[in-house]
Amino acid sequence: MASATASGAPYKESSLRRVVTASMAGTVVEWYEFFLYATAATLVFNIIMFPPSDDPYTPIIQAFLTYAVGFIARPLGGIVFGHFGDKYGRKKLLQLAIILVGAATFLMGCLPTFDQIGYWAVALLIFLRFVQGFAVGGEWGGGVLLVAEHSPDKTRGFWASFPQAAVPIGNLIATIVLLVLSSTLSQEAFLAWGWRIGFWLSIVIVAIGYYVRTRITDAKIFVDAQKEVEQQEQVRYGVLEVLKRYPRGVITAMGLRFAENIMYYLVVTFSITYLRVYLEMDVAAILTWLLIAHVVHMIVVPLVGALADRLGRKPVYAIGAVGAAAWGFIAFPMFNTKDPLIIILAVCLGLVIHSFMYAPQPAIMSEMFPTRMRYSGVSLGYQVTSIVAGSLAPIIATALLSAYGTYIPVAVYLAIAAAITLVAVISLRETNGISLHEVDRIDRERLIAETGTVKVPTTR
Repeated sequence: MASATASGAPYKESSLRRVVTASMAGTVVEWYEFFLYATAATLVFNIIMFPPSDDPYTPIIQAFLTYAVGFIARPLGGIVFGHFGDKYGRKKLLQLAIILVGAATFLMGCLPTFDQIGYWAVALLIFLRFVQGFAVGGEWGGGVLLVAEHSPDKTRGFWASFPQAAVPIGNLIATIVLLVLSSTLSQEAFLAWGWRIGFWLSIVIVAIGYYVRTRITDAKIFVDAQKEVEQQEQVRYGVLEVLKRYPRGVITAMGLRFAENIMYYLVVTFSITYLRVYLEMDVAAILTWLLIAHVVHMIVVPLVGALADRLGRKPVYAIGAVGAAAWGFIAFPMFNTKDPLIIILAVCLGLVIHSFMYAPQPAIMSEMFPTRMRYSGVSLGYQVTSIVAGSLAPIIATALLSAYGTYIPVAVYLAIAAAITLVAVISLRETNGISLHEVDRIDRERLIAETGTVKVPTTR
């Protein structure tokens, strides 16, 4: 099957599928490791990496603070990887990212506990979490752009959503590993050494993901833009150039990301705390319910991506923002029933609503920035938001629950975030079906108007 890519060159769907597979393989690896930490922070690190406390929420909040370190590191990773990814290519930086996150995760499995070395255990955990977050910060932008820049204009929403579907796959694998370990081992054995196995297994899947990524190349539209930057002094790239020329795009991307990021971590991370600590439910049962929800999420994301190609980016995203505002007021009463089926429905509903914001993101953000600075632009808009959104969401939600003893402030918190994202959606320019080559042409015309003559690359 042949059609046209973003650069106007013919492509074969088999080649596009190979690029999608390569992007997903690395994303699965990196998010397996990132979410393995998220679950371990709730179930393990709060017990073995911090001093005991009479308040059950205190060590959980402390563990979530180390979890937040990864989010603080992600914007830095996005800036660094974005800069060099725009200069040297998406593929090379993605290979580096997967090695970094794999090494950090494996070493986490080797850490001594608080009882063994005291606060040095906390310090080492924070350092490795920072490295892990730095690498993941560079992963997302490169992974989605690798697909978006290879995709046809009319179906970019569908194809570019597959790396997003890889995130719940990584989360699913992490949940399965911890579920098997926590179900087959005693609580003492699991806390003593069993949890480490999940971190050590990262070496195997890192090797697989790295190999798959060696089999693909950067898109032609990027290669052309790279040559243009090399040939002409007026044509620049990087974070400063993005902030100078496309500040509205960065701000809009951050607004789009805000509620989506908060909602995800309330659904998949804070819900564990709410069900286990507040409702005193069984850990294995909670992990099983989340496992089912991750499968649903994985299936729904590409379907919503295709819907964004049919209906447009804005209406699909708006549905997600409105749904997010309502979810907290619906889901927590469902949790309070303690009925497994109703709880599963609540979590699945949350991730389905989340999909309406998450699936269109790669296409929307790819279409906001020209190729010469696209890695920097999407990474900055996506990752900086994580500091004030996803990193703080479990901490804020846990603190609100501890202070007020009810879910209502948590639901209000999510609704406010959704309102902010809805404003960003309203201000968004509809880009469904636009050619990335057209985005580059508009950018080139702006440069000509500002700096004088800018030649069209001869490699097109």
